[in-house]
Amino acid sequence: SGASLRYSTGTGGEGSEGEGAGLGSSDSGGSGFSLAATALPERRRPGGGRPRYEVVRELGAEEVRWFYREDRKTWKPFIGYDSLRIELAFRALGSGGGAGEPAAVEPVCVRSGLYEVDVASAESYPVYWNQTEKIPVMRGQWFIDGTWQPLEEEESNLIEQEHLNRFKGQQLQESFDMEISKPVDGKEAIHSLKLSRNHVDWHSVDEVYLYSDATTSKIARTVTQKLGFSKASSSGTRLHRGYVEEATLEDKPPQTSHIVFVVHGIGQKMDQGRIIKNTAMMRDTARKVEEKYFSNLATHVEFLPVEWRSKLTLDGDTVDSITPDKVRGLRDMLNSSAMDIMYYTSPLYRDELVKGLQQELNRLYSLFCSRNPEFEEKGGKVSIVSHSLGCVITYDIMTGWNPVRLYEQLLQKEEEELEESWMSYEERRLLEELYLTKQRLREIEERLHELKASTISKPPVLKFKVENFFCMGSPLAVFLALRGIRPGTSGSQDHILPRTICNRLLNIFHPTDPVAYRLEPLILKHYSNISPVQIHWYNTANPLPYEHMKPSFLNPSKEPTSAPDTESASAAPSPTTSPVMVRRHYGESITNIGKASILGAASIGKGLGGMLFSRFGRSSATPQTMETGKDGPEGDEKKSTTVGTPPLPHSSSGFLEPTVELEHRIDFELREGLVESRYWSAVTSHTAYWSSLDIALFLLTFMYKQDQEETDKSNLDTI
Repeated sequence: SGASLRYSTGTGGEGSEGEGAGLGSSDSGGSGFSLAATALPERRRPGGGRPRYEVVRELGAEEVRWFYREDRKTWKPFIGYDSLRIELAFRALGSGGGAGEPAAVEPVCVRSGLYEVDVASAESYPVYWNQTEKIPVMRGQWFIDGTWQPLEEEESNLIEQEHLNRFKGQQLQESFDMEISKPVDGKEAIHSLKLSRNHVDWHSVDEVYLYSDATTSKIARTVTQKLGFSKASSSGTRLHRGYVEEATLEDKPPQTSHIVFVVHGIGQKMDQGRIIKNTAMMRDTARKVEEKYFSNLATHVEFLPVEWRSKLTLDGDTVDSITPDKVRGLRDMLNSSAMDIMYYTSPLYRDELVKGLQQELNRLYSLFCSRNPEFEEKGGKVSIVSHSLGCVITYDIMTGWNPVRLYEQLLQKEEEELEESWMSYEERRLLEELYLTKQRLREIEERLHELKASTISKPPVLKFKVENFFCMGSPLAVFLALRGIRPGTSGSQDHILPRTICNRLLNIFHPTDPVAYRLEPLILKHYSNISPVQIHWYNTANPLPYEHMKPSFLNPSKEPTSAPDTESASAAPSPTTSPVMVRRHYGESITNIGKASILGAASIGKGLGGMLFSRFGRSSATPQTMETGKDGPEGDEKKSTTVGTPPLPHSSSGFLEPTVELEHRIDFELREGLVESRYWSAVTSHTAYWSSLDIALFLLTFMYKQDQEETDKSNLDTI
């Protein structure tokens, strides 16, 4: 029929545990069912699993498990807390309204509050972003042995109904054991049920097997039975009633203490769902790291995608209309990606991009706080992770930078130069008149602004204070340099981003990312000769805290243009060079391509790839270095020293003992992989940050820093 059979349970929840009792009384809303526990004799598995009851009765809410399926993959179970609440809503829906109509049920918030489940339509959808594909959810009652995947809901309902009709009230066997499949050889089926493509045999109350009725399965069954094998052992799939784990209210996610807005860069028009997938990868990776390193903390970090590009109109289709037809695919790709940079540098469209991101950040924060009112009360923090051009736009929103300000500075500079130059009496008189007129205009503008400000209080640009601003693969340094920012004499982050706006700025990049640039030399010039801090591998035992790492120096004889013979010389090991770090793949983050494919890409690099990508490397390699194959990249790495090692002894520059140091390090560099080709990495590294375990650990280390310090302090106080 395709319609799910729904049971109006009445006393159908009497098989519940104590955890369900509180849930039933508080959340059922008078829907006609209760999860109150009754004094039933329990029968537990030898392994200490969920309780089983001596008499067959309807499944309790804690025995049912709800599942969801994303991207047409296998069904994944909801955690116990979510599953219990979905089951409550399902039973409230099944109990019906007063006039026999289905009861109105509120959507159930699941998966740490990121999704909601509509029980009536059996679908789940995200709360904070738009998604075209709905996520199907399913109620699991009967499960396949071994995998514990649920049977399809229609078949499961029919089997459950048949099981209750035939066995309700009967005693279960004394030696019940779900873990060991009992031999059913020689046992005849005591009951059978025919389904559309399968049939189910009950050999006893506890022994239920599913058989396929496909022709090939029937032939195989006949042959194996003639050879002496039983029907069940040859082609049957054992089924279990009720999930392997009981759903409890204690199985709930920790409270969110820190939210991270993930901002995309260029190319989002080309693939609108890309930032959602990238954020999901980052979230899943962070969950693994949280379980391994931060499981002792009672809070957790939540990642929310910020998709700001799709809502913008910009020029409409004007650029598309002037695009020639030849090589259309490549042109469309450039229009959808690189064109965003041109839009941002255009005075006509720049404000639209800035406002688009600003409004989306504020919308997400307001929505999150409305759904989590205790977040602000308990001092919840906000960080931003931006990628590529998103770093520049986020920076401009936080600082309020505007090209008009730059234009005003330019005019002021021209006025100063004019005053110093020789002029005739008439020119000077006109210039003074112009200066007075401009001054009067500024006064009028200020008075008008004050009048507007007194009637309308201008809201802050962002509704929250940014704790950490993480830039990934960021060209921000280039934009700042082109705006006239030059190195200063103070080692403070305030030189480029005041601490009052953002507590900490961190710039993460892969060494071969062609879009990424360093920020530290914009604060103190001599840091161009100090290597970035190397990010720890996620599985490093007892890593040195980042704040305790001492600067290590790059080769001082290296010129900015990197002469080829310099690299050849530094590639050879010498007594003066520091130990080189063992090169490994960093958190499996660059590609999932096999070693053979990567080495193949490296061999291509000898020819045309060498010419195409040589400018993306740190320095140009000589033909001799290229011919050495794998030794070339490894030798090239030897010119940088291990973080925490003393400076190079043969350094003769004045950089060895700088008078000023940075308050905090800003540039952090991922380690290169063992088998990755630099030419291949130049193409892939810019988009390889999302699934890196190293980056996930790095982000969480800084975001959990205060929580960990408080936990350590309380532990010390206890001791």
